[in-house]
Amino acid sequence: MTDVFNAVPTSQLQSKWIWFVGLGVLLLVCGLIALGNLMLATVVSVYYVGMLMLFGGVTYLVHAFQVRGWDHVLFWVLSGLLYVLAGICAFINPILTSAALTLFLSLALVVAGVFRTWVGMRMKPTRRWRFIVASGVITALAGFVIALGWPVNSLWILGLFLAADLTIQGWTMIAFGLGIRSGPVDSGASAPLSDRSF
Repeated sequence: MTDVFNAVPTSQLQSKWIWFVGLGVLLLVCGLIALGNLMLATVVSVYYVGMLMLFGGVTYLVHAFQVRGWDHVLFWVLSGLLYVLAGICAFINPILTSAALTLFLSLALVVAGVFRTWVGMRMKPTRRWRFIVASGVITALAGFVIALGWPVNSLWILGLFLAADLTIQGWTMIAFGLGIRSGPVDSGASAPLSDRSF
C-alpha cells in the first residue's frame, strides 16, 4: 500500500514532463538571448532588482503603520524609504545602479571566498579539504578580478551572471523533464531476495 502512495506523485509528474522540457527550452533561449546582448541583460537584471526593492520598500512602509511605538515606526519608515529610493534609482539610472551592484558582488565574492578558504584550512585533517580551499580561492579570485575591472565591467557582469543562471536553469529543467519521462528507476533489482516475488 505504501508503494502505491509513493508512486502517485511520480506518475503525476511523469504526465507533465513536456511542461518541464518546454520551460527549460524557454529559459535556455532567454539565456542565449541574454548572452548575445550582455548590456541589455544587465539593464534587465537591474530593473528586476529595482522592482524587488520597490516591493520591499512598500512592504516596510505598510508594516510601519501596524507597529506601536515611535522608535519602531521610525525604523520601519526609514527602511522603507531607503528601499523605495534605491528602487527608484535603479529605474532612473540603471548604469549607476549596475556599477554599485557589481562592486557589491565583487566584495561579496571576495568575502565568501576568503571565508570558504578559512573553513577549508580548518578542515585540514579531514579528506577532500583541498577542494574546499580551492573553491574558496577561485571564488575570491573571481571577486578580485571583477573588482579590478570595475566600473567598466559593470556594463556586462550582471548580464553575464543572468545569462549563465538562465542557461543552467534551462538545461536543468530539460534534463529533469526528460528524466521523469523515462519513469522511476526500477527498485526490484536492489531489493533483497526474500522480498521478490517469483
